[in-house]
Amino acid sequence: CLVLGLLAAIPAVAVAQDVQRRPNVLMICIDDLNDWVGCLGGHPDVKTPHIDRLARVGRNFTNAHCVVPVCSPSRVSIMSGLSPTTHGSYELGPSYQSIRRLDKVPCLQEYFKKHGYLTIAGGKVLHHGFRGRLAKAIDVTLGTRRGGPRPKNQMNWPVRVWDWGPYPQTDKEMFDDQLAQRAASALKKRYDKPFFLSIGFFRPHVPMFVPPKWFKLYDPKKITLPKAPREDMKDIPLNFQNLKQIAPTHADVLKAGKWRSLVHAYLASTSFVDACVGKVIQALDNGPNKKSTIVVLWSDHGFHLGEKQHWAKRTLWEESTRVPFIFAGRDILKSGDCREAVSLLDVYPTLVEMCGLPRNKQLEGLSLVPQLKDPTATRKQPALTSSYFGNHAVRSRDWRYIRYADGAEELYDHRTDPEERSNLAKDPRHQKIKASLAGWLPNKAVPEVKKRSEQKKRKK
Repeated sequence: CLVLGLLAAIPAVAVAQDVQRRPNVLMICIDDLNDWVGCLGGHPDVKTPHIDRLARVGRNFTNAHCVVPVCSPSRVSIMSGLSPTTHGSYELGPSYQSIRRLDKVPCLQEYFKKHGYLTIAGGKVLHHGFRGRLAKAIDVTLGTRRGGPRPKNQMNWPVRVWDWGPYPQTDKEMFDDQLAQRAASALKKRYDKPFFLSIGFFRPHVPMFVPPKWFKLYDPKKITLPKAPREDMKDIPLNFQNLKQIAPTHADVLKAGKWRSLVHAYLASTSFVDACVGKVIQALDNGPNKKSTIVVLWSDHGFHLGEKQHWAKRTLWEESTRVPFIFAGRDILKSGDCREAVSLLDVYPTLVEMCGLPRNKQLEGLSLVPQLKDPTATRKQPALTSSYFGNHAVRSRDWRYIRYADGAEELYDHRTDPEERSNLAKDPRHQKIKASLAGWLPNKAVPEVKKRSEQKKRKK
């Protein structure tokens, strides 16, 4: 019996040692940050030294795209590893835990906890937070406050959620800065098992209030404004030209004379959140976990600031879909940027493989381990983005193809047209590439998810 007992104990010890050797994960999520970071070259004036440094020491995916260009469904997709065409959330609204199709799908943090990780989270990671059945997925909470305080009176815009300006006076009053300090403290500790730390910063999400020091980084008179020629819309289908949403129209912004001021606020907010990222990375670098931690940084979707006469998100154009996406840290060598089109849907399977966890067969993304080993490694599958039901964009290394629910199409060659000005969908010379990209469109897509109360009524 003693021999049998010793033999039985060996696998348990081996498993414990295997878990102990697995890398930690630091996942940094940023809200509404487009490609206006130095390492992506999206804006000539932007100052993002900390994100840029992370990109230099790791793998910078310069052609990365969101799954859905709006907050909650984007994050649901990333944390579930499933596309909206499978889970059914295409728009702001349903939480992860309210989507019936995800009842048996472990979220990313839940999966890591199941396999021996200590899970720590703070800020905006999931849009609706880790509540309900997901509450058990997180062992330690660093707080859920988002963004920062708002002034009592509007400063620049009549709709409060879209207001902006230099407020409050100091960084320490900002909730994002407070989260960065708590995350930094967590990274200075030693743990008896690997950790998965998820932190979500809210800026540059509206309302864009950050302390005056960040506005002073930029001279508003010299800021470069995005190119937004009205003639750019002549060859665009009508579907996405006049989206009804809370964001102002470009005509509204121009009429109010606020375009330059709003761009100024976005740049200031971007530099502020970059500093928050810097505080977290500095704590990791100066603490006991540097050599054993994988860092992944992403933004949930892009953001228009007047391009194509549009503001905010929800489109299938480059400004809405392209995002910062960086892996750095343990086992990731600095050897150049990756230009292959990749998706945020790839976060889950990549981390699972890098950390040596059992493969989750439910995941629909692809592991980026080949591109982490070699940035020139090819990838056949393009990135798919969906916005509202029935509308999809396929982004390859050089092309973007869009097909709307009514059959309208757009096609852009990014080698010669990075600003997507010339729609080639009807050009007979490009029908072959269009057909090839169209082959990646989903054959079956589940409809928009209904509230649980509505689901029950339909079932009855």
